[in-house]
Amino acid sequence: MKKRILVLAVLALCMVGGVLAWRALRPAPDAGPVVLYGNVDLRQVSLAFKDAERVARVLAREGDRLAPGALVAVLETDRLDREISRAKARVVAQAAALARLENGSRPQEKRRARADADAAAVELDNARRTYDRLRALSGTGAAREQDVDDALAAHDRAAARLRVAQAQLALVEEGPRREDIDEARAALAAQRADLAVLEQRRADSELRAPSSGVVRSRLLEPGDMASAQRPVCTVAITDPKWVRAYLTETQLGRVHEGMPAEVGIDARPGQPLEGWLGFISPTAEFTPRNVETPELRTSLVYEARVFVRDPDDVLRLGMPATVTLREGHVVPVRTGEASQANATVAASPAAQAGAPQ
Repeated sequence: MKKRILVLAVLALCMVGGVLAWRALRPAPDAGPVVLYGNVDLRQVSLAFKDAERVARVLAREGDRLAPGALVAVLETDRLDREISRAKARVVAQAAALARLENGSRPQEKRRARADADAAAVELDNARRTYDRLRALSGTGAAREQDVDDALAAHDRAAARLRVAQAQLALVEEGPRREDIDEARAALAAQRADLAVLEQRRADSELRAPSSGVVRSRLLEPGDMASAQRPVCTVAITDPKWVRAYLTETQLGRVHEGMPAEVGIDARPGQPLEGWLGFISPTAEFTPRNVETPELRTSLVYEARVFVRDPDDVLRLGMPATVTLREGHVVPVRTGEASQANATVAASPAAQAGAPQ
């Protein structure tokens, strides 16, 4: 019995020693590059006019490569051009009205007002002398009382006309009221704003590409009625492009944003494209159906975007790709244009070392 216990104790010690030796001598975890599998992704945009009008021309066709600002389609502008002409005429008329108020009275108008005031003063002086004579004669009986009253009334009318002429002269010399000038200036600003809106609508009648891309589908034809809800075509934005892949939790600790990457596709074996890890999702999700990982389907993964430098435009939407992440760092570029993204990758030592001669 004691011998059996001793044998079991020796076996237990051997097993413990074997486990400890295996843990001490087991190979270190694989420190090689992280390999991911995913698909090429890019943004798409539906190009539509802002206003509802009939389409005059559609220049873009499926497969056309568009440069930034390239003309895609044009609306009919006959009615809009007439509205613009009418708005320009209103602006000219209002500008003339404002200039008339700002310039004030003309010299001829001022001279006329002064002449009217002088004439009224002469009439008043004549009426005063006539009244004085008749009033002096009325005491001797040579003039009737009625004539004296008529002369007094004529004198009062002449005095009133003089006051009116003097007031009119003051108005002419002072010029228009400041409030009238401000009102005319505000009306001119409103007319110009209306014209600017029409001219902007005229510019919007030409639909242009916002960035470089490829026309995927042409949805409207000349004669169709366009609107903001009816796109003319859909465009695949070719810059930036990225590979949508997924990281497991064990891989998450070995990667970081900005890591250099090589993106391989079946269409170009042995000719990987340069890129960088630009985004790692902060939240986990269940493994999508199209992800190729050796883990179980129910394991949690983290979405990652590996931006790619694709100067030859070989990547297509949905194309399978293999991503190999290397040690190093590249300044991450989230959504830059081609020049910014390419310059960032080209400046990295990894890109310069792997660039084709």
